[in-house]
Amino acid sequence: MNQEPENVEARRVLVVEDDVWFRKSLVRYLELSGYRTTGVGSALDFYHEIASNEYQIALLDIGLPDQSGHVLSQYLRNNTGMRVIMLTGHSALEDKLEGYSSGADAYLVKPVDFRELVATVANLFSRLETGPLLQQEVPYAEKMILTQEGSPWVLDSNGWVLTTPQGVVIELMAKEYEFIVFLDSRKKQIVTRQDIRNALDYPATQQANHALDSMIYRLRKKIEQVGGEFPVKNAHGAGYSIFADIIHI
Repeated sequence: MNQEPENVEARRVLVVEDDVWFRKSLVRYLELSGYRTTGVGSALDFYHEIASNEYQIALLDIGLPDQSGHVLSQYLRNNTGMRVIMLTGHSALEDKLEGYSSGADAYLVKPVDFRELVATVANLFSRLETGPLLQQEVPYAEKMILTQEGSPWVLDSNGWVLTTPQGVVIELMAKEYEFIVFLDSRKKQIVTRQDIRNALDYPATQQANHALDSMIYRLRKKIEQVGGEFPVKNAHGAGYSIFADIIHI
């Protein structure tokens, strides 16, 4: 088992799972891995906990008795800086798309390997420790991130962060990161929506089209909220292209 992390008081996890045995197993394993963990079995108890205590990560079951885990995820995304891991028995791609659309940072399918779960939790904590959800001061001059106007964007695969030419760090969700990487691989060419869907594992359905549009909209808002110019152009009726110079580190 992992050695207890430093500053364990700041590493709190809330498990929302209505299966009592599974919830207790999750809580026990996370505690042995060094995380201060609380388990609840309903949406009502979830709201009580986040109102009473501070947590950084929530593990949400979708099929709760009183409210969908998707609703809880949307609430956290809209009102807190907490990270969200969906933990569910639904493995269909449409279910995963809905999970990511509701704000999940990760989607794990039951039965889950607890080692994978702890690795996912550790990754999200490492991203949290770099700063707030959308914006922070750049903490690593050794990566030679330039901050003058006209400087390149920087995409860091370690934690999925995008740094603007002004030095503002924007944390990305998985699909947002994959979207930028794929467009940048085509170097300022127009990429069709179909190619984007294929690259990001979206099915050819109307629901997937809406999920893609929603993902792009959220990414645009993240960048514009910190004063950046969205580096992706929409070629109406054709697709998308990325016009910025991006350095990958």
